[in-house]
Amino acid sequence: MLTAVPLLLVPVIAYNVVVFVSATDLSNVLFSVQMMSGAIWPFNVADLLVSIAVAALFVEIVKATRTGTVSLIDHALSTLVFVGCLVEFLLVSQAATSTFFIITLIAFIDMVAGYSVTIRSARRDVAVGPGDFV
Repeated sequence: MLTAVPLLLVPVIAYNVVVFVSATDLSNVLFSVQMMSGAIWPFNVADLLVSIAVAALFVEIVKATRTGTVSLIDHALSTLVFVGCLVEFLLVSQAATSTFFIITLIAFIDMVAGYSVTIRSARRDVAVGPGDFV
């Protein structure tokens, strides 16, 4: 049942901890890398949160290929995560940032991809020949 918990909760919770609890700013540089071109690439807290969200999206899309009751619960919870992100983005001033918008967009993609992959997988499970009506 724990596999039904959407992993996108991790970056959403981490964002809220950084913004509301921690004294850390989203623009704080965690490390810098000297590139071969001579440019310096700074990696900040916002970049870390978006990177975690993208990794969680990958895992969520892989999880969407499962079928069964746990999959339905996972999709419902992913929908709740997206709705929660959208409400927070629209109503909470600390969430009105590009970073949180991208996390919300990733949650939306997770929700739509989850339903799409499940529907596509279910279609393959049902053998329908030409001229057959479902």
